[in-house]
Amino acid sequence: MSQGSRTTRGALAAMGVLAAVSLALTGCSPSGTPAPSGSAAADGGKLVIGVTSDPDTLFPWKATQFQAVHVLENVYGTLTEFDKDLNVVPGLAESWEVSDDGLTVTFKLRSGVTFEDGSSFGSEDVKSSFDKIMDEATAAVSAASLASVTKVEAPDEHTVVLTLSAPDAALPANLAVLGTAILSSDDTEQALNTEPNGTGPFSFKDRVASQSLTLVKNENYWGDGPKLDSIEFRVIPDESSIVAAMQSGNVQFAVFDDPLVAKTAAGGNITVSNTPQLSYHALQLNARKGALTDVNVRLAIQCAIDRQQVLDTAALGEGEVTGPITSPAFKSDPSARPCPDRDLDKAKEYLAKAGKSDGVTVHAIVSQGEYATSVNEAQNVKSQLAEAGINLDIEVLESGAYVDRWIAADFEAAIALNGGRPDPDGMYGRYFTSTGNLNKVAGYSSPELDKLFAEGKATSDPAARKAIYDKVSLELENNAAWIWMFTSYTYTATTSSVQGFTPMANGSLQYLRTTTVK
Repeated sequence: MSQGSRTTRGALAAMGVLAAVSLALTGCSPSGTPAPSGSAAADGGKLVIGVTSDPDTLFPWKATQFQAVHVLENVYGTLTEFDKDLNVVPGLAESWEVSDDGLTVTFKLRSGVTFEDGSSFGSEDVKSSFDKIMDEATAAVSAASLASVTKVEAPDEHTVVLTLSAPDAALPANLAVLGTAILSSDDTEQALNTEPNGTGPFSFKDRVASQSLTLVKNENYWGDGPKLDSIEFRVIPDESSIVAAMQSGNVQFAVFDDPLVAKTAAGGNITVSNTPQLSYHALQLNARKGALTDVNVRLAIQCAIDRQQVLDTAALGEGEVTGPITSPAFKSDPSARPCPDRDLDKAKEYLAKAGKSDGVTVHAIVSQGEYATSVNEAQNVKSQLAEAGINLDIEVLESGAYVDRWIAADFEAAIALNGGRPDPDGMYGRYFTSTGNLNKVAGYSSPELDKLFAEGKATSDPAARKAIYDKVSLELENNAAWIWMFTSYTYTATTSSVQGFTPMANGSLQYLRTTTVK
């Protein structure tokens, strides 16, 4: 599409997901599309959400911090979306078709969609966005989601054609995440970090650093418009203080990680609902640094940790021990690992094989402020490892500093809560393949994993994909790439005035668009 066919900002200023496999094979018909704009109820009202940290970025392609993602997923749009059950449904693309050989995917885009600044959305923006996400210089966190794409074409204003190197069953689900959000081709990272400009249900209004960020209703949103007039994400340093703010009526909504805080919040004017999450708590090990380059040291750490004890200590037992893959259709068996139960004798045997019978020190980073159980997890893991002669030297960092260190892979180990996805390729293809854009962070890859991930994307049969990702899980566990510990819940707290919000297993707050405040 030529620039001339597009309404520019200057002119306007002058004028004043779990079904990824089947969808990849059959495409998606327009019948599943949301209703056009104009049908939303004009409920109005302002919602104040308590959060413990300020977003560390406003640029969607680099957002990994949960607080940043929660804000930006309400501002930006993606070609596909997840519904409440994590099925993949139309987003900015109203339909798509996959060629018989699986190597071409053609998207039909919605017409009449505009960005927040009033400029029109079209195929030029999709092509520009995907080309930039795939450009290594952009350092987009979801670049691997487009790893199979060899060419992006925009034959007309409302059509985008992706040419693939191989069939990609995971592609529809991978295009539903914030990291593949569609940006205006006119925008830059520098501009968007100051003033976001998306096609989502809410628009950016203002931000007071370390205090608050406010979104307002996007009156021109293409789907059912949001019912709220505005949302304020108010920064309150800890979850207990957020509870106090809710009890005093200053905050109406919060999502807690700490089950103890959730229990104290419930009652009176506050209702708390818990939602099992795809996100997982792990001790990430960088197999390219220090003593962790020896697989025997990593296996010693794996055998020295009682995962249920970490869960019981840090999260009151509310959750379950997990293996690497939490996606429901591909879930790992947590007993399929070298030490499914804690085995200190085995841990010491592995240390002896590594020539570390006298003990070893591993340096670990942990975030304070991004999620509530992090420091308690770190302290419990440290205590357990000490019994095996492993000293976990913990460095506690504020959320932004932690993310910076994490993205730079500037750590030997990291206590982490990572977001899960409905498709395992989206979860781990970017981490554990040798060409994955976050492989530096993962600290581990192998030719076998490269082969398995390629097979998983190219295979359409669900049972065959499950068998492939079972092998992926075993490869990760047998080499103790990371130490997967447990999955837990999020606790959505709302005052009685709040109605219509639907929590999701991927932690998304996208249903703020259906929320009302009496």
